Amino acid sequence: MVFWVFGYGSLVWNPGFEYDEKILGFIKDYRRVFDLACIDHRGTPQHPARTCTLEKSQETICWGVAYCVRGGPEKERLAMEYLERRECEYDAKTLVDFYREGEPSQPALTGVIVFTSTPDKVSNKYYLGPAPLEEMARQIATAVGPCGNNRDYLFKLEKAMFDIGHEDNYIIELANEVRKELGIAEKGMLKERKLVGSSSRMPLTKSHIPTLQLHRRPEAVAMDS
Repeated sequence: MVFWVFGYGSLVWNPGFEYDEKILGFIKDYRRVFDLACIDHRGTPQHPARTCTLEKSQETICWGVAYCVRGGPEKERLAMEYLERRECEYDAKTLVDFYREGEPSQPALTGVIVFTSTPDKVSNKYYLGPAPLEEMARQIATAVGPCGNNRDYLFKLEKAMFDIGHEDNYIIELANEVRKELGIAEKGMLKERKLVGSSSRMPLTKSHIPTLQLHRRPEAVAMDS
């Protein structure tokens, strides 16, 4: 057995598990959104962080990295157990087609695992939903957990996407709003560079950061940074 997993958040810069191959590429009809609560890594139950998840979006692509794990059942089991602990706030595994850079018409891989979350506040207690940009930035600027600051997660994702040559407009806009909250000057290089293949901007809606009644999951481990 061999499995592939698609990383679109912290897995892009810090996979944290033993893998045999990685490929830069994208999946179709999804975009990143910071709509998922994190209470174990970059936030707490009292002050949850906002972390990255995926939202279905027709004719949009999401760039990231696909990792392959092969080498026998034990190696694959250990890698999957690690990923399930790390991604414990994602309530679903979705199978997607993965496309290599420069080959957009035919998928290079099928059945690639991606950790996703159900966009329903009733069935998924970790789903925060969208909020105005300023509210999201304020929450990200102030949340802290065992792995560090929520804002560092966002800034590392921004840099990781820049490093692979596929910046995300939404991530840059949110990161720059967090910098405004912190009184930090925007990174001109990231703001001004022409974006290639980035996700379309998510429309911001009027809502408020919800108060969550959450409890720390005992199986979660601090290893996303």
